[in-house]
Amino acid sequence: MSLLFFVLGACSHASLKDESNNTIKKVKSTFQEAAEQPNEKSGKIHFYLPDGYKIKDEKPNNIILKNGSKTYILFVNPQEGSLSEVVYNGTVKQYKQLNTNEKFTSDNKFGFLTIKELDDDQNELTVGIGGTKITTQTETSDLVEDGKAMMQIVNSVKFGK
Repeated sequence: MSLLFFVLGACSHASLKDESNNTIKKVKSTFQEAAEQPNEKSGKIHFYLPDGYKIKDEKPNNIILKNGSKTYILFVNPQEGSLSEVVYNGTVKQYKQLNTNEKFTSDNKFGFLTIKELDDDQNELTVGIGGTKITTQTETSDLVEDGKAMMQIVNSVKFGK
């Protein structure tokens, strides 16, 4: 019986590892794509929301988004540009250990992805570029899809009037 639990445990852990690797690839390729055109606005922040995403609540630097039953927190520090690592450093510092911690760079932006395994097939997923990040709790099987949409959102953030 204990062998069965060991095998099942190994499979579920491998699943997180596989899904994390697939999420890294998808988020990195989305990071390298041209930004989507903003289709939403909150204060001076303009950004793209994929189909199904809605603004639930707005504060000056935090925008709460919903997509079905999931909640996403979009945080924007307008003092930090797209090459800044301040938000990334602050994000990583709040964890003792992360399951995934990836950084992406291009000529004009710095991006990142972190995954922290929680309980019951839940993970805290954070994706960011420069002074902007978005965080959600998601199932392992949804990491790739959520990671892509979240990178599309942060990649599109612009400050306007």
